[in-house]
Amino acid sequence: MTVASLPGQGTEIPSPGKHVVQSVELPASTSTWDFEKGIKNIGEPRPLDGSKTDVMQYWLFLPADYEAQAKSGGAPLLLFLHGAGERGKESGEDIVKVKVHGPPRLLDNPEFARKMPCITVSPQCKNGFAWSPAQLMLLLDHIEANYKVDKSRIYITGLSMGGFGTWMCLQESPSRFAAAAPICGGAKTGWAKNLTDVPIWAFHGDADPVVPEELSKNMVDALKKAGGKKIIYTVYEGIEHDSWTQTYDNQLLYDWMFQQTH
Repeated sequence: MTVASLPGQGTEIPSPGKHVVQSVELPASTSTWDFEKGIKNIGEPRPLDGSKTDVMQYWLFLPADYEAQAKSGGAPLLLFLHGAGERGKESGEDIVKVKVHGPPRLLDNPEFARKMPCITVSPQCKNGFAWSPAQLMLLLDHIEANYKVDKSRIYITGLSMGGFGTWMCLQESPSRFAAAAPICGGAKTGWAKNLTDVPIWAFHGDADPVVPEELSKNMVDALKKAGGKKIIYTVYEGIEHDSWTQTYDNQLLYDWMFQQTH
């Protein structure tokens, strides 16, 4: 499958400490999602359409000491997946929506950016679509081909639709990730047997009216039943759908994540 940087984008290394928009052309996603049908099929991976392409826009951040990291084995990488409300047009004109929540929002804070030790990649999913794990693996291939990445320290996190996407990416390529933090998502419990070796810290609000908390709990229980001993689960009492703000504001998450390696 062809993966191509667009002219003038994705080919020049941005300055360390800067948060910039890049573009890449990837085989087209077929992972659609109809809001009217709820979340029933949001976690169902679907094949790519190699006869068409998508232009994927993404925010890219290189840590302040990227150049030193590049000379000593590469920088860790964090892939962030936004929720359904931050999807946008393929033209990328509303890519700023990706910065509403999570690490992309926090990277606008100079103090947070200064302390962020990893390459951060925050793609935008197209309107009407859900995350495609196969497409996201190609995006990671593209990043690894163009930047010095420590492949033993690749992490993934996402909220709501991105929480489902996080679980799907783990199922797609469990050995690729050193740790994961899915927030208010869910997955097929049958996948648990493939994910027992991945350190996972899952989060959910117990009053979530959008994505029922039981979807995370069922996955956590399945992982433990399958022999997983690297699963942590945090449930926020009385919290509805927004269980991500306090999660991403918690330095303990980053301390735990960046300690993980494989």
